Amino acid sequence: MARFHSLQVTEIRRDTRDAVVVTLTPQDTDHDLFDFTQGQYLTFRRSFDGEELRRSYSICSGRHEGVLRVGIKRVDGGCFSTWANEALRVGDTLEAMPPMGAFFTPIEPDAAKNYLAFAGGSGITPILSIIKTTLASEPRSHFTLVYANRQIGSIMFREELDDLKNIYLGRLAILHVLESESQDIDLFAGRVDAEKCAALFKHWIDIEAANTAFICGPEPMMLAVAATLRGHGMRDEQIKFELFASSQPGRARLKVESIAAAERGTACEATVTLDGATRIFNMPKQGQTLLEAALENRMDAPFACRAGVCSTCRAKVLEGETEMEVNHALEDYEVRQGYVLTCQCYPLSDRIVVSYDQ
Repeated sequence: MARFHSLQVTEIRRDTRDAVVVTLTPQDTDHDLFDFTQGQYLTFRRSFDGEELRRSYSICSGRHEGVLRVGIKRVDGGCFSTWANEALRVGDTLEAMPPMGAFFTPIEPDAAKNYLAFAGGSGITPILSIIKTTLASEPRSHFTLVYANRQIGSIMFREELDDLKNIYLGRLAILHVLESESQDIDLFAGRVDAEKCAALFKHWIDIEAANTAFICGPEPMMLAVAATLRGHGMRDEQIKFELFASSQPGRARLKVESIAAAERGTACEATVTLDGATRIFNMPKQGQTLLEAALENRMDAPFACRAGVCSTCRAKVLEGETEMEVNHALEDYEVRQGYVLTCQCYPLSDRIVVSYDQ
């Protein structure tokens, strides 16, 4: 199971007024642990006024670059992101888990594919890593990026993206869509919604030639893009999501309607395995997630967002029945195999057996 390790801050570069790019170096003994795959993220932790906060930020460097970098954009009211933008200094250390996440497709050096990506705001961070790695490692592949921002000044990695266009002439196309600034072409102004996507597919993007689409940004944009992609013939397995913020407060859990279930007790016996050690404890069936119960029983269970967005708290249910309120991170096949996000997981049966180690 992933644990926290110290990373030294070796460079901080101001990218926009509200975003920094932080270069990190693992300890000599931890280099292999931080060998990342393009599109993955790091989960950091830090105490603020005695309270531990955990936040996840995507890696923006390519695998071939030999460095570990993350982009951190300041969020209004965001304690960690504000601190990183205002107080973090070169020489400081950050505690982070090794890279996690499945927002990628395997690199095939001999392939000749057409990739499509939609990014909104700081959603460019993992996609930048994917673009760099893919174009460097698949010399016959092409990439088209649609990047949505409010205005030119808020575009993260603007100069780096321009450099990549020059390096990979004819293989990388970038379409900037600005919400609050006019452009020479009306199609590139406004929001990226279903109507905008349909127009792009009609006039600028050969959607039929696309093999894979990556989407990362605010949830409304992602849902609109995904629906339009499906409407133009792309299959679910061709569409990869990375949600960096959720606007959903959470759906109510389904009620247990069977008489037998209703007559069962309100408590559940949970058997949880973590790092090879197993602990058995009782927890309520309502009002407390499996993650909360594990932490309450002194298990060092992994977590980050607690909102069903990342997959840091992923575990496998081996016995019993559970239900998730929200799932923005697991693929359908993972759910079918019994994996859950423990921050969103509640027991339905009197006994469950769960493992973080599988």
